[in-house]
Amino acid sequence: MTASVTYHSQTYTFNPLEPLDISMPLHEGQPQPECFWAEPATFDVIRVGDFVGSVAQGGSTNYKRVHLTPHGNGTHTECYGHISADENATIHNCLKRFLFVAQLITVTPQKQENGDKVVLLEDVKKQLQGIRPEAVILRTLPNTDDKLTRHYSGTNPPYLEHTIGQYLAEQGIAHLLLDLPSVDRELDEGKLLCHHAFWQYPKATRCGATITELIYVPAHVSDGLYLLNLQIASLQLDASPSKPVLYTLSPVYPKL
Repeated sequence: MTASVTYHSQTYTFNPLEPLDISMPLHEGQPQPECFWAEPATFDVIRVGDFVGSVAQGGSTNYKRVHLTPHGNGTHTECYGHISADENATIHNCLKRFLFVAQLITVTPQKQENGDKVVLLEDVKKQLQGIRPEAVILRTLPNTDDKLTRHYSGTNPPYLEHTIGQYLAEQGIAHLLLDLPSVDRELDEGKLLCHHAFWQYPKATRCGATITELIYVPAHVSDGLYLLNLQIASLQLDASPSKPVLYTLSPVYPKL
């Protein structure tokens, strides 16, 4: 089965039966990913009178309460409401399209004089090489599967040079996805420079732009052009747990 999409006058085909899930699955108990001192995600069995919401415990159905912090437990997508007091700035209100042409790039954070590891603008520019997709997916090296369960809190994890946010905004790239806890430094005195630059907040706010953090792109997925399906829950919050899914795009050239 194949389908097609046209972007910048170029037609591409993809197989909708061959998705590449780049989200982190969440489960109860450890190990599980965590950042910004969030409590672990938990799934609690609901009990009401004689009813128990667990088939394993003798109930008729499974019926559980989920406790999680979108920004701290696994893959999540956020809008400019993350840094705004606007009550209407929710991910449900801001993200109205869910399919985008995306470029996957791989970069290595560079160690700075202060010991921080930072993804540099010059390295991102080299990887994009003039490509202007709707979304950029940023995979960092080393890319080991312990990213799926890593505890980042208090470790000063790698982050982006804030000028990357400005550059992507200038290029018209509306969606940024990365495998780090944040585009900004873990403790940065609340400046959130890359967040502000990417969303152009507050002077020229890009209301439809999103940042998706804590993705995981397996090593076998090659850099290149993909169709991105960015799935969220319909929450009236600044962020939602999300499930970004990729489909490999193949260009279609006219027959001579």
